[in-house]
Amino acid sequence: MEELWAPPSPAAADMIRSLCERLLTGADALADAISEPAVRAQNAPALLADASLLAEDREQNRSDLVQWLTSNIQHPGIRVDPYVGPRTAAYIRDLVSRGIAPDYAAGWRAALAVGWRGWLTECVSQCSDPDLLVEVLDTSAHSLVQYALDSVSVLREATLAAAMGNAGAEAVALIQLIAGGAPVTQDFVEERLSYRMARRHVALVLWTDEPHQEGFLDKAVSALRLAVPGRAVLVARASGASRWIWLSGPDIIDLHHIEKILVNERVRSAVGKPGHGLEGFRSSHQDALAAQAMLTRLGSDRQFTVYAEFELVDSLTKDRPSAQRFIASTLGPLAEADEALQQALLTYVQCGFNTTRAASRLYLHRNTVERRVSKANELSLVKVEDNPTNVAAALMVLDLVPGISASSIS
Repeated sequence: MEELWAPPSPAAADMIRSLCERLLTGADALADAISEPAVRAQNAPALLADASLLAEDREQNRSDLVQWLTSNIQHPGIRVDPYVGPRTAAYIRDLVSRGIAPDYAAGWRAALAVGWRGWLTECVSQCSDPDLLVEVLDTSAHSLVQYALDSVSVLREATLAAAMGNAGAEAVALIQLIAGGAPVTQDFVEERLSYRMARRHVALVLWTDEPHQEGFLDKAVSALRLAVPGRAVLVARASGASRWIWLSGPDIIDLHHIEKILVNERVRSAVGKPGHGLEGFRSSHQDALAAQAMLTRLGSDRQFTVYAEFELVDSLTKDRPSAQRFIASTLGPLAEADEALQQALLTYVQCGFNTTRAASRLYLHRNTVERRVSKANELSLVKVEDNPTNVAAALMVLDLVPGISASSIS
């Protein structure tokens, strides 16, 4: 690409190379620091609401960061050519198909604000020669700003190309409008989607944590269709890594049956609370997205999650540190105790403090359950008889994310 500034001196080039090598080892942490402010600055609410798309956006930030760092290791201080690989191209196609138009320029401004501060800190800590420091900062500022400008241009071109080649996006765009609360009529939606709205709906989000696994998603969707004969099924390709699904019918859907089908597939599933009509279609979908987002932020690998069972947990644990503090202040030593004790107490509460029912659910003798419940309650800071709601919620977080530990709070 055309050079717009003078190349650095050999000393400055060596310093830029050394700094980039140091930062490359911590690229994941820096990408995380950049991602949240960058994605929020893009002013795309639908993007913020979808955990699968957020994961791809974070990966794009990491890819951009690694591209600049590695280019400057090889050729310090040059103008860096942005790279739109297959994964980024697929992500852009997903955004276009959903009618999501992020403000790339605003996102890059926010990313630069965080990234430049990190770069500045590293430069000052490693470069003691004032003249050399000025040259390094001057050259790298040119390079970073130009990289941002070139990247925004390339992303816009890729978005335009994806839009021109996206012939079947009307249905997905309409679903996005409904999910976002747009004022559309039931008759209009039914005509466009060929899906009856005046029924009871349950929404699901199916996704994979790894890219290039669409085959597993499609296989799971096919298995789900076969598992619910007589029900209407609406499927939308939300992204390369996720599918939005609605099941509707006149009666209640057996979620235990759905779970048995989906846990055999190599995908993850989140299920919203059932609802009726257009509003139920929308609210159940929002619940499923909330469940997916909760699992993502807590780092849970749970494969099948029903939002109705974890709605309180979602409200109490909007971030991982908050979840850890809640567990520590509620359970104390019980949080680090044997999982059998935790499960016994949780089941006891869920069974309405009925030891016999809890024993039946756990396939244990009644006396065994009594001993475990007594021991668990003895360890817990908050006693179950004093605040069963908080105790149950804390235990449910541990059940959802077994690896989360109150002792890891800094």
